[in-house]
Formats: sequence, structure tokens, C-alpha cells
Amino acid sequence: MRVLVFGAGSLGSLVGGLLARAHDVTLVGRDPHAERVRERGLRVEGAHSFRVEPAATTTVPDERFDLALVTVKAFDTDAAAEALSTAGLDAVLSLQNGLGNEKRLRDGLDCPVLAGTCTYGARLTGPGRVECTGRGEVALGPPEGGRSSAADSVGTAFRAAGVETTVAADMPRRLWEKLAVNVGINGATALARVENGALVDGPASETARRAAVETARVARERGVDLSDEAAADAVERVAEATAANRSSMLQDVESGDRTEVDAIHGAVVDRAEGAVPVTETLAALLRAWERDRGLR
Repeated sequence: MRVLVFGAGSLGSLVGGLLARAHDVTLVGRDPHAERVRERGLRVEGAHSFRVEPAATTTVPDERFDLALVTVKAFDTDAAAEALSTAGLDAVLSLQNGLGNEKRLRDGLDCPVLAGTCTYGARLTGPGRVECTGRGEVALGPPEGGRSSAADSVGTAFRAAGVETTVAADMPRRLWEKLAVNVGINGATALARVENGALVDGPASETARRAAVETARVARERGVDLSDEAAADAVERVAEATAANRSSMLQDVESGDRTEVDAIHGAVVDRAEGAVPVTETLAALLRAWERDRGLR
């Protein structure tokens, strides 16, 4: 399978590297990372350890690909769709945070768009190098739920590369559960400047749990069967499994970059029929931090 990875940062480089063990992969990212991959290949370290030689570029090639894997920040989704429109694509898979990315990609592209979640941990350690901070799995399927031939084909390709993969018929529930985890973990860790493990039983654990429960309530308002207990348990499970990890939002704050607060916490606030006070507070504080630094 010919795979184009658009957004070869930490997660895109890791998943792209895993796929490159069995497929023809092109990474689209920024220099000096893309340049180093072109010159010396991609080194994956940590829970996985290997070296592969995918193609790497800073722009989308005007070529045909069986799959485009989108791993950019949610606020760059529209730009991703525009850039990918110059290539011939048979399918697109979003492994992004937040809600609504698949619709925005579908609006700009003429091919099936799949939703996905990924529990692999990834961290760029330097140009041409990515660390797998934890093994996980990819779940993928149509964003509206159900089955599709495109999802089956992509799932087969991922498994051929040794990626633990589930082709799921319940992606709406999985996307909302992932959102609950991100709402609970990302906001609390970014504001408190702590690793994920601090939310297992520390002072901020109840804040993370309440934010997840609010997300579950909004999911049910939207017709998605996600219980309060399932959402809260997911936050605790992920925080414990990734205890030593620094969440993506914490990494953004530490590096002074714009966060995905609008696509994560904002997605819950905007869709809520009633008050979601914990999520609203997390969103307001994160947006205040961004505004103070001229990021919004």
C-alpha cells in the first residue's frame, strides 16, 4: 500500500515508521526532521526499536496514494484538506484529536474519510528520531459508525505492518471516549504542569474525572452511548498506563505553542445543552494562557 502521512510530527512519524516496515510510505513534515529522514532514514526508539527509510518531503507530492494518514493539529485540518486535494487519494484516515475533523476533510476531499483513535505514545527526540513511549493500538472505521470496504482495507494494511488494529463499527462512541480522556487529562496536566500519572490519585484526579463525566453527558445528549463510569474509568486507565508521559497539551504549553483547546474542551462546551462547569473552566484558563501569549 502507498501511504502518505500528512503531519509527520511525533505520532505521524511513529505510525508512519511502523507502516514503513511493510508499505511504501511518504512522510510530509517540516525541516530539519524531513531533511534528516531523507538523508539518514527514520530511527524509532523506545518500546519499538528499528530504522526505516520512508520518503520524506515538506509538501504533498502530486501523485496517487492508497491512503493519506492525517495527524496534524485540529486547527490545521482545513489546510490539510487543501494540501491533500492536489494528490490522488483512495482513502483518508484521521488520527487527530477533537471532534469534526473527518467532516472537514470530507468537505474538501473526494474520497472516503475514516475516523481513528491511536493509543501509541510518541515523542520526537530530534530530527529523524522518534521515541515510542508506549505500545498501543489503532481503532478505525467510518466516523458515522458501521462498516466499510475502505476501513477493512486499511485495517488489513495496518495489521500487515504489525500495528495492533481494530476495525470498529462503533467509532462515534470511541471518538467520544477518546475526547473524554483528552478533556480530562490534557487540560489538567497542561494547567498543573504535571505528568499523566499525577491524575491517578493526586489532587487533580477529581477534576479530570469530573471533566470526563461532563463529556460523557454531552455525548449522550448527542445520541452516543457513553456512560459516566466508562468515561471516568477511561481517564484513570489511560493516566495510569501513561503515567510517565507528558500530554500533548502540556508539551504545547511548555514549548509556548497553541493548544488544541478549541477542538477538545471547546467541542464539549459548544455541543452541551446545559452547563459543563469543569470543562468550561479548563477551556477558559487555557484560552487565557493562549491570549496572554498572542496565540489567539
